[in-house]
Amino acid sequence: MPKWTKKDLLSRPVEHVDITSFDARPIIDAYREMAYSSRTLAQAADIYSRMLADTDCGVILTLAGSLISAGLKDAIITLLEHNMVDAIVSTGANIVDQDFFEGLGFQHYIAPGSPEAPPVDDMTLRNLMIDRIYDTYIDEDDLRECDATTHRIFDEFEPGAYSSREFIEAMGAYLAKNHPKNRSIVKTAHAKRVPIFVPAFSDCSAGFGIVLQQTEAIEEGRGQVAFDSGKDFRELTDIKLACKDTGLLMLGGGVPKNFAQDIVVAAELLNERKGGKARGDIGMHKYAIQMTVADSRDGALSGSTLREACSWGKVDVVHEQMVFGELSALFPILASDAFHRRAWKNRKGFKFADLFEKGNGVPQYGASTKKRVAR
Repeated sequence: MPKWTKKDLLSRPVEHVDITSFDARPIIDAYREMAYSSRTLAQAADIYSRMLADTDCGVILTLAGSLISAGLKDAIITLLEHNMVDAIVSTGANIVDQDFFEGLGFQHYIAPGSPEAPPVDDMTLRNLMIDRIYDTYIDEDDLRECDATTHRIFDEFEPGAYSSREFIEAMGAYLAKNHPKNRSIVKTAHAKRVPIFVPAFSDCSAGFGIVLQQTEAIEEGRGQVAFDSGKDFRELTDIKLACKDTGLLMLGGGVPKNFAQDIVVAAELLNERKGGKARGDIGMHKYAIQMTVADSRDGALSGSTLREACSWGKVDVVHEQMVFGELSALFPILASDAFHRRAWKNRKGFKFADLFEKGNGVPQYGASTKKRVAR
């Protein structure tokens, strides 16, 4: 057995797929006349193009699973750059440990061999400070720097509770100032005024950053900052109230899926509070696509069908499609098809981030040299 070094194992960076470099339309056209996952993928592609052609419809992208480390970062950035996404709801790993991490200049690496028969055992990886996600490696030392950077950003906030969107907005501004040449979803969303929500924000490098910030603040007798998931939910619900027609493009399931679907119910409750009807006045999500490998038979949310969501009053069934398949293989085809069909060409970005009042205490990493700038 060869004696692997850390340099050997972290020598092949993951390359991000460029959906503009190939035209998937002929594949989707062929798939439309086939069966099984090929046909459902084609139907989902048609719905996404229809969603984009509906210029009154706000598109919400949800991300779950390890997608950025798998090579999908540039595909999502392309959607953002061309006004094909108006809001994002994600797990923390995708946004912080993977995208913000790469925005700082770090990379993910291709593991040698296969996960079923790896040439390097996980205890050896542990001793080398290498973390594994299936067939991908991450330098733990780099991740520690990512943790420390979130700590420094959080420490710039005035004491108080903030939505994850506010913290991620500051992270995007930080990248724009300090790493302007690095491609990043967080940085691009900041520039395009696309809000990003991470409901379980502690479940990633941001969690380590907040633990460090709060512990130091307690020890030094100063104010702490905190994540306010209720504010996350309220702000995302504000988007639904501001935009009658909405569509979902859901990659994976989990918390982001439920969070994005639930804003219909939350909007109905707020509408009822003002004298409207609990159901009926607020439209369900007009379009919905979910791509997942999760099974529906165990009753878990990740695999629950979009038609089931209709019974909860969350998703309409006129334009909905489940696609059961692995995301790194299927999503680039759908995204490339949508990009090349150009249904987005008449869209203008909704700039939902501008809905939210710029309050005091949120740091701005612009031209100002002040530590804290009222937004």
